[in-house]
Amino acid sequence: MEAGVAGSVAAGSASAVAWMAWAVRGRSSSVFAPSVWRGPRGRKSVALTFDDGPSEGTPRLLEILARHGVRATFFQCGANVDRLASVARAVAEAGHEIGNHSYAHPLYCLHSPRALRDDLDRAQRTIQGATGARPEWFRAPFGVRWFGLREAQRRLGLRGVTWTAIGYDWSLQAERVAQRLTRGASNGAILCLHDGRELRVRPEIGVTLEAVRRIIPEFLEQGYQFETVSRLLCPTS
Repeated sequence: MEAGVAGSVAAGSASAVAWMAWAVRGRSSSVFAPSVWRGPRGRKSVALTFDDGPSEGTPRLLEILARHGVRATFFQCGANVDRLASVARAVAEAGHEIGNHSYAHPLYCLHSPRALRDDLDRAQRTIQGATGARPEWFRAPFGVRWFGLREAQRRLGLRGVTWTAIGYDWSLQAERVAQRLTRGASNGAILCLHDGRELRVRPEIGVTLEAVRRIIPEFLEQGYQFETVSRLLCPTS
């Protein structure tokens, strides 16, 4: 009997841990704040998104996107915007959408709701001050949502977004990154890459650039359109 009870308790604990892990980081989780992870399936469109910028490599990425006439969404870190305000502005001036990716790229589950709110608010003010664009979308650093985020998003008018497919471009080679995105793509997919590496100065993003060079022609050949997150999720707005 005791062994059976212990087993039930252990199983219950494991289930609780698994649920919490999904609640915090599951791409479709809205436990801690409203969030979306894909767009409607009715149109052959995808959204290409980039996190952690701006960086010194972002202008090269803008050149690739411009060459193909592609509009993307850049989730920028406020600290990087402070460091490279002119690059952040160049993103907006090129017609791309800018989202909020926090100020200091913290792991929110290690911070209080007040600290989370202050970080998000600082990023919002920094991005708007440098680019003139007030972000409407937010992507959490590391994809981690936490207590206090729902209220912080509500106060700032931010809508949460995760991803349908992520490239792991900080750890894989370009071919593998491209494969992950093409295999994970479908109508309404939100694709996640990075034009920075958290808050690093002069990060190496060659893998990201090469992956983008590969996937854009392939997606276009398959008949996909590239749209910003706003256009993908709110096509009539």
